[in-house]
Amino acid sequence: MKYKIVKENKPTLKNFGRYKAVADHPQGEVDTASIIDEVGKLNGVMPGALGGILTDFINVINQHLRRGEKVRIDRLGLLKLEILSDKVDAPEEFNPREHIKGVRLHILPESSKGSPALYKGIRFEASKER
Repeated sequence: MKYKIVKENKPTLKNFGRYKAVADHPQGEVDTASIIDEVGKLNGVMPGALGGILTDFINVINQHLRRGEKVRIDRLGLLKLEILSDKVDAPEEFNPREHIKGVRLHILPESSKGSPALYKGIRFEASKER
């Protein structure tokens, strides 16, 4: 996994001005079509059929998440939506239209005895300056 060293630039954080490692993604991203092609080749499945199954899989997961359910996917982990919200001093002060700022997807990797398999074997390498 590539990383680069960056300076913390948010003045409100206690580590403002200090340096930290952040993930770098110099290879860009892999799109759905590429994933479907790779999985199809591994399993002898035509991309069109696999694409339809993947679309249905994602739609069903999204429906469960939108209903507020957690979704566990074996060998990946637990998916759930979390609300991003302002803090208020008292519950009666809370106005969802004003204080809810958004939603984010949170993934908790599957783990065995507290050790996520997803993270095992990751080797860290500094990115070359671009």
